[in-house]
Amino acid sequence: MTAQRPTAEPSVPGGRSDVKERSSLSIVEGTVGSFMMFFGSLGVGWLASVSELRRWPLLIFLRVELVGVILSVILLALGGMILVRAWLRLGQQFTVWGAETRRATLTAIVAWGAPLALSIPLFSRDVYAYIAQGKVMVNNLNPYVDGYDQLQNYLQTGADDLWARSPTPYGPIFLWMEEFIVWLSGGHPEYSIVMFRILAIAGAAMCVYYGPKLAELHGINPNRALWLACANPLFLTTLIASIHNDALMLGLALAGLYYAATRRALLGILLVTLSIGIKPITLIFLPFIGLLWAGKGASWPRKFGYWTMTAGLSFGLLAVLGVINGLGFGWIGALSQQGAGLMIWYAPVGLLGILLGLVAGGLGFDGAAVQSAVYTAGKVAAVLIVLYTMFRGSYDRIVRRLALALAAVVLLGPMIQPWYIVWLLPLFAATGIRNDWQVRTVYAVTSFLMIYAITDQLDIFPYIEFNLDMARLLACIVAVAFALYLVFVDPKTRKLFRKKYADADDQRLF
Repeated sequence: MTAQRPTAEPSVPGGRSDVKERSSLSIVEGTVGSFMMFFGSLGVGWLASVSELRRWPLLIFLRVELVGVILSVILLALGGMILVRAWLRLGQQFTVWGAETRRATLTAIVAWGAPLALSIPLFSRDVYAYIAQGKVMVNNLNPYVDGYDQLQNYLQTGADDLWARSPTPYGPIFLWMEEFIVWLSGGHPEYSIVMFRILAIAGAAMCVYYGPKLAELHGINPNRALWLACANPLFLTTLIASIHNDALMLGLALAGLYYAATRRALLGILLVTLSIGIKPITLIFLPFIGLLWAGKGASWPRKFGYWTMTAGLSFGLLAVLGVINGLGFGWIGALSQQGAGLMIWYAPVGLLGILLGLVAGGLGFDGAAVQSAVYTAGKVAAVLIVLYTMFRGSYDRIVRRLALALAAVVLLGPMIQPWYIVWLLPLFAATGIRNDWQVRTVYAVTSFLMIYAITDQLDIFPYIEFNLDMARLLACIVAVAFALYLVFVDPKTRKLFRKKYADADDQRLF
């Protein structure tokens, strides 16, 4: 994997001033959409019941008065879809992905991300679970055994009761972060949220920095990869607006992968291990880090040797961390219990399990057993694909093989959250997303999951006549109508969903 130099931008048309002028409109459009989401979050973003913000007159109007709640839902839904359009249009402006497009894309990421960084948490209550788990740590309880239901008045923290009795699925590094933030903030929800958001922004910044570097190693245009993965509305909303710890997990993993690919394997293993200490899903990176460390043309004994050393170093460090916090490898057992039995209708395996379970039940068989068997089959298939990608394929495609392995784990599970797709975006963008059905799939999946997020997670005050179901229906109507406009009516964006808009292959570096 050797880096190549990106192409220079041509003179006008398509030169620096031309690119700047055309991209500015899309950047402004996306910024407007992002600010609309910010204002919408004031009315329907997630707040703890004890939050002092609930006493602000503006938020009282937006959260309790019928007009305010409806306005907030519309602003959130419309703003989110405007952000999708701005992202699509920004990519359309670039006929050559040179240095000026890097500046425009970075400007867009900052301009679109800033309002989301100020918003009340959107589309997820996980940040409140982080606060509750931090309180578990501060109270010297074992988060791998004790759920946050052990806390007095835990519902007031804002955390979802669904996970209250579940062990914490996170690694020791993030447990310490949770504990430190709760200790420093005194458990104050808003102060804690600010600190968790700083961590999320730091993780997102690492993705912005290392994603293009990985693309250069593969001869893929880093500027296009940056636009596809990090200016993507799904990336910005799930990592920054939702404050998921996946941001820090992913940023550390990409950094470790880059250093391993540039012959700094020990640093790479350290960073990936820190990522595992945030959220253990990145364990899947380790065998591919080992292959990079073994080097091109390595024999099988050498590969197995470097796999052993990679695993030994990573798990050795995790063992030391487990000794320090006294919790050992408790996260392994907690991880196996997390989300057991959960599914979502748009996950292919989840949907198949439901349908076959219903058919089996109708025929007099145990539908639940059939459904469970389908989910197990999906997991087994994912493991087999991971093993295949570990053992088969060229050295130059190791990162692509990792992307396929992680995609198998995500797509063959019964539960697919929007931020799971964000794990995949930088890896596939860095190893090449062709300007055909592949990029159209990214457009479609991004649009669909933005619609789902907009309509699924809304904090609606329960004692007003406009209930949660009505709010979701309104958000769905607005978001779906805008998506249909983008796909079938908008003269600028509709062609993106039908055919590629440039004859040249614009992702390679020449």
